[in-house]
Amino acid sequence: MTQIFNFSAGPAVLPKSVLERAQAEMLDWHGSGMSVMEMSHRGKEFMSILAKTEADLRTLLNIPGNYKVLFLQGGAIAENAMIPLNLLNGKVADYAVTGGWSKRSVEDASAYGTVNVVASSEADQYTHVPAFSSWKLDKNAAYLHICTNETMSGVEFVDLPSTNGVPIVADMSSHILSRQIDVSQYGVIYGGAQKNIGPAGLCIVIVREDLLGKASPLTPAVFNWKTQAENQSMINTPPTYSIYIAGLVFEWLLAKGGVAAIEQENIAKAKLLYEYIDSTDFYVNHVAIKNRSRMNIPFFLHDESLNDAFLKGAEVHGLLQLKGHRAVGGMRASIYNAMPIEGVQALVAYMKEFESAH
Repeated sequence: MTQIFNFSAGPAVLPKSVLERAQAEMLDWHGSGMSVMEMSHRGKEFMSILAKTEADLRTLLNIPGNYKVLFLQGGAIAENAMIPLNLLNGKVADYAVTGGWSKRSVEDASAYGTVNVVASSEADQYTHVPAFSSWKLDKNAAYLHICTNETMSGVEFVDLPSTNGVPIVADMSSHILSRQIDVSQYGVIYGGAQKNIGPAGLCIVIVREDLLGKASPLTPAVFNWKTQAENQSMINTPPTYSIYIAGLVFEWLLAKGGVAAIEQENIAKAKLLYEYIDSTDFYVNHVAIKNRSRMNIPFFLHDESLNDAFLKGAEVHGLLQLKGHRAVGGMRASIYNAMPIEGVQALVAYMKEFESAH
């Protein structure tokens, strides 16, 4: 069988060793006689899985003690509603629009109160993060929302604006655990698991404790962060199997040396692909160099009539899911933590071959 490299933006590639371990434990987890899929979420077996998963995530991100970690459902899209329900409370919220997902966040949050778009790169086809000096921040805003890595357009934040105490709420779905961050700079960090953490169905929320207890009285209990924190994310049945797989991914990442080590691998992978794209006129990436994502790399063929041929040839070479998001077009290579550098090397080799043939 041809070696397969899966460049899907999500659900995305998982470490092979994690899948093999899950396979080995599928029918009998640690001698319990049960699959994790069958366990009571309140039984001692799953409670031990949940506790270790949270502890390992705290270690990986060096999460301060005054932050709660929640394991929720509904993905990052559900958080678009949960965030204003938990934080807005009659105030204004600031939102920066740097891609399709942050634009969606604005649309969803607007149903719950007043949203102030402080900056937008939509007119430039989402090819950069607007200079912070141009942001029209409200010093009395309940929070500032940003998407620190735009999966569709491949735009990534490399620093943060000064907000004079307004908490920053960051959607990190597609680059969480890929680079070192200082959690204390954020009020809330959230992300869907299906890109860099585990399977779809789980959303992780890291929230500073002083931001709990501010929810609108109309907030359903399942959406209320304070209620979820007080109940260990289990006011209803959590996505148990997704949490289990996330825990295996965290163990895999710790064994590799943690976030600092995987960041160096990610730098090398992204450098390899961007350097080749920049070396030829046959392919192009439009994102400002400073804001190029390490995780999601969109690129276009100079002659887009060759798109279908490129994708068909890629599949023959075992390079899958390279078609760009329908809102952007072109190609996109998502090279998350679990993508080995050999996958990027294979992609670059194919791109060179295709260029030579056309």
